[in-house]
Amino acid sequence: MNYAQLPQTSAQIALPAWRARTLFVLLLLGMAGLFARSVYLQGFHNDFLQQKGDARYSRVVEVPAHRGMITDRHGDPLAISTPMDSVWASPSDVAADAGQLRRLAHLLDTNAGNLKERLFDTSREFVYLKRQLPPDQARQVAALGIPGVSLQHEYRRYYPGGEVTAQLLGFTDVDDNGREGIELALHDVLRGKPGSQRVIKDRRGHIVEDVASLRAPKEGSDVALSIDSKLQFIAFREIKQAVIGQQAKAGAIVVLDAKSGEVLALANWPSFNPNNRTRPAAASMRNRAVTDLFEPGSTMKPFAVAAVLEEGKFKPESRVDTGNGTLTLNNRTIHDTHPAAFMSVSEVLQKSSNVGSARLALSMSPQVFWNHLSRAGFGGDSGCGFPGEAPGKLRNYKTWRPIEQATMSYGNGISVNLLQLARAYTIFANDGELKAINLLRQETPARGNQVYSVQTAQAVRAMLELAVRPGGTAPLAQIPGYRVAGKTGTAHKLQNGKYVDRYIASFIGMAPASNPRLIVAVMLDEPGGKEYFGGQVAAPVFGNVMNASLRSMDIPYDAPLDNVLPALGPVVEEEA
Repeated sequence: MNYAQLPQTSAQIALPAWRARTLFVLLLLGMAGLFARSVYLQGFHNDFLQQKGDARYSRVVEVPAHRGMITDRHGDPLAISTPMDSVWASPSDVAADAGQLRRLAHLLDTNAGNLKERLFDTSREFVYLKRQLPPDQARQVAALGIPGVSLQHEYRRYYPGGEVTAQLLGFTDVDDNGREGIELALHDVLRGKPGSQRVIKDRRGHIVEDVASLRAPKEGSDVALSIDSKLQFIAFREIKQAVIGQQAKAGAIVVLDAKSGEVLALANWPSFNPNNRTRPAAASMRNRAVTDLFEPGSTMKPFAVAAVLEEGKFKPESRVDTGNGTLTLNNRTIHDTHPAAFMSVSEVLQKSSNVGSARLALSMSPQVFWNHLSRAGFGGDSGCGFPGEAPGKLRNYKTWRPIEQATMSYGNGISVNLLQLARAYTIFANDGELKAINLLRQETPARGNQVYSVQTAQAVRAMLELAVRPGGTAPLAQIPGYRVAGKTGTAHKLQNGKYVDRYIASFIGMAPASNPRLIVAVMLDEPGGKEYFGGQVAAPVFGNVMNASLRSMDIPYDAPLDNVLPALGPVVEEEA
């Protein structure tokens, strides 16, 4: 074969010289650009690279703030925060053998199969395995050394009083947010502000070094309540025993400092343990003293008496036509449990006469009577600021019929909560001055509003003393060594717009009557035994709580120790 005749290959084809030079220049320019870019990024503008590097090993984590402590008026703790650890995992980083999984499940008190499913669910980047473990248990979890499983420091709320202060204080959720009661009302004050810290983590998500504190956490402020822990325990114990003993549906009690309006105790039954994270029944969580409205019955009669005395229409000894125990208005008849042709104004209160009270109310125009009730705080709330408080109801006087004005004088057709009613009685304890209610400790008590004259308030207080003596409706409220003034109530409950044979039994009183220091208000909802009158079931609770409270506070006697007189026969009954 003649190889000389074959065509030349491409390698033998000569390329133009300019193409090689052009390619060489382009390569030089590319290298120069890369060099310039590297100099720019590393020497003049390195934020981008720094951010990318930090994202691989550096994290900013939140540092929880310590929630402020809640104390009673003497500094005794009512709610405190204790350090805890929560266990979390990053499923994509978890590497654990069967033995580690079994030990972890045992420490977390959970099912191993369920735990494994959560640990290896790579569709999630973060999952809590158990919230708020005690420190010793958390240390055992950390000791397992499972990659991808970490601890997070938190705080958990603890309530030393348990069910004694449950509805008053409320509780916090697992994220330390106030959910009920004082914890909710003062959440912004108690919670503080979380801080932040930059840390270095390894590729498994474990923190290996603290780099810097970016923002220190700001602890929440402590709060001192007006509550006295000793009185709170006494009140809770007595209302619990009364509800159980009288087979009642529920009960509530309030103890006020008569001079300052501070709430010294506020308790309810049924109750719950706020330290138990299992959600309790809604009925046991209700702070009935402020959230439940009821018709106050005869505990309203002192305000009808005060109104007519203030208007100058009657005096304590004035005679009132009580119509032998009946009064008919608008085809409806008002009855007295103990009929009489006439009673003095003092006897109307002592015997709790519905007819007498109605006569007093009807001696005033609707507007005048409404003004007196409104000035005493009815138709609004107590002013305590407690979450969920139900404001009382007092209809506009322009809509009243005579029968409605009459029945309102003995507590039908008007609604109150127990704290609001207790507040109204500060008028009689303070010579006509209505005090503001406070749940926080007050260094200097604020002045109240003068509702009635000193003469009117003192006259009504003297009548309320008669109601507690033999011949009145509440001799069971007497206390050895102290004069007591107070009023019973036994109100039918409304159901579907009609009054039924179910009752709210109540008693509101003050002592020492010569210069009242404490006001105690008691309410029992639907006592289920044979006794249901306020003087039978609520007055003894008052007596026990007031007696123990006065002695606990070392308040001087204002009567002989043998001042308690036996009732002259059965307790005077009432139905209003």
